Amino acid sequence: MTTTAADSGTRPLAGHLRALTGLRVVAAVWVVVFHFHFTALPGMADVVKVAGPVVTTGALGVDLFFVLSGFVIAYTYLDALGPAVHVRAAARFVWARAARLWPAYVVVFNLFGVWVLARYLFGHDGVVAFQSVQPVVSVGEWVRQLFMVQLWDHSFFDGASWVGSTWSISAEWLAYLLFPLAAPMVHRIRRLPVPVLAVVALALMAPMAWAYLALGSPYYPWSWVTRILCGFGAGVLVCVIVRRIRVTPRARRVASHVANGGVVAIVAGLWVGERVAPGRGGVVIVLFPVLIGALALADGGVARLLSSRAFVAGGRASYSLYLVHIPIFEVYWLAMAYVSALWQPTVAAHLVGLAVLVLTGPTAWALHRWVEEPGSRWMRALPARLAIRHNRAGRATLHTSPGGGPSRDRRPPLGTHPVAAGPTVSYGPPRQRRPRHAAALGVPSALVTTGAPVAGGRHARRPATGV
Repeated sequence: MTTTAADSGTRPLAGHLRALTGLRVVAAVWVVVFHFHFTALPGMADVVKVAGPVVTTGALGVDLFFVLSGFVIAYTYLDALGPAVHVRAAARFVWARAARLWPAYVVVFNLFGVWVLARYLFGHDGVVAFQSVQPVVSVGEWVRQLFMVQLWDHSFFDGASWVGSTWSISAEWLAYLLFPLAAPMVHRIRRLPVPVLAVVALALMAPMAWAYLALGSPYYPWSWVTRILCGFGAGVLVCVIVRRIRVTPRARRVASHVANGGVVAIVAGLWVGERVAPGRGGVVIVLFPVLIGALALADGGVARLLSSRAFVAGGRASYSLYLVHIPIFEVYWLAMAYVSALWQPTVAAHLVGLAVLVLTGPTAWALHRWVEEPGSRWMRALPARLAIRHNRAGRATLHTSPGGGPSRDRRPPLGTHPVAAGPTVSYGPPRQRRPRHAAALGVPSALVTTGAPVAGGRHARRPATGV
């Protein structure tokens, strides 16, 4: 990725940020294990005793996603959006992000929606999902969730989504829609001293860190707004900082040490904080921007591990993993409610639980391989296909008579050139003087194009990571 003129004097961020791609699967697995630890199996209590807060604080994986997403979006789109708001650039950005989120989301949401509807119609206990607050089941709510806006008027995310974990997808979608409006401001502050930008990035994490220290929990009215806007904003600033750093072997060595130390500090902070008081370990959230910035530059230690083929492959399917794990767990939890053998302290019951947990992996891979990737490609290419069809329709009008019927004269109207997809016989210039603007002859505007690439098209740069 090249830098802009404002970044002259610095080297572009090298590589494909493979370590950050690998970090995505770590965040996703952290959330999956956190949700699974609520399973009523005797063995889960033993796991929690051993792993402790590393398991019980897995909700922090969502915040890690938010910071990582801000970094990746800024890295990929900040220069394309430019220092001012442009409607076309913003529309291309929004469509590209919709293409990233929507295909896999709509499949999982609707399939699980059938399950929720069946429980709503045939259940007798008033419970349609394993959530503390039951979601609303209605056509209007289906439409809201279909367009990923279900969270926006909820002060708490509990019960906002049929698929419980997709509240964060709705929050992420809000951040995407706001980013084109915030990009000009980021362009204005990007040349501030790096220490100033670093302080601001860490300060953005302070509200959530304070919530963990004071309350032991990130849940208070509208806390989800703080989590997405502050985490996403911190990630954007970290990207600006990283792109200002000259990438040298020494810088990579230092970044590797910082990344290694960051992982140790996060794990230790979780353990120490939980010993002080429940939930206080969440204060380590303030280290997430530091870890992501270091991993973007590092090439050794934990960064090398996260850049391995297995972690990168897992990172690419992490979004699908995040989507499918709750529906799988919901089916399993309902089965446990009716089949007592599934929650007994037996080896068979624990093997079934382990199999359910492991099943999320291949299911996520299948969703990623057969839905997420092809669906995203189809949506990204859709604007180009629609433009081609519009151009073909416009060419057809050039060969009709003024009355709208077919014309026997196969020559194009005066002052126009034929538009064709392949080689064709060209007509010589007409004797009459050609008008300066094609619109003066009634030529459809779709035939007068600049040939600018469509965002998300075949040759558009794809982010190495994305959420």
